[in-house]
Amino acid sequence: MTQELRAAAIRHDGSCDVDALLAEVAEAQRSRGRRVRGLLMAPAASGGDCLVEMVLVDVDKRDGYLVSQPLGRDSKACRADPQGFARASMVLRSAAAEEPDLVVCNRFGKLEAEGGGFSAELLEILSRDIPLLTVVSHHLVDDWQRFTGGEAQLLPPTRAAVDAWLARTLA
Repeated sequence: MTQELRAAAIRHDGSCDVDALLAEVAEAQRSRGRRVRGLLMAPAASGGDCLVEMVLVDVDKRDGYLVSQPLGRDSKACRADPQGFARASMVLRSAAAEEPDLVVCNRFGKLEAEGGGFSAELLEILSRDIPLLTVVSHHLVDDWQRFTGGEAQLLPPTRAAVDAWLARTLA
């Protein structure tokens, strides 16, 4: 009998602030005494401006990692900063080594879908059977399913759905 993959992604469909939802869930688990590690997106300084800096925050140590680069208002290139992601990846590598109760990761995004970003760290976490909770945009769901061999859960962006998954997974 094979063991179920203990991973889930909250489907980002624009119906709620998934970054706030993931942060709320992580904090609730921490307040219950669970060891939660990983990265969350810091709240944006201003609403909706795609030029706002993207900062990831270590759930445990609260260190911030700038993962965007200023390309200018008219740029069409990806703002993701590979060096910033490389620096932040140490948080996920440490999490894999610590084997906490839960790892949260701000996104399974385009970089991960293409084999970059945090893909190696996420695979390591999955291989160690550490519960993983992330977010995936609706247009990357198929990539997430391929990445996890179709074994991960896809959750609606509601606290009730996430809490139900956590109750089953962390029991």
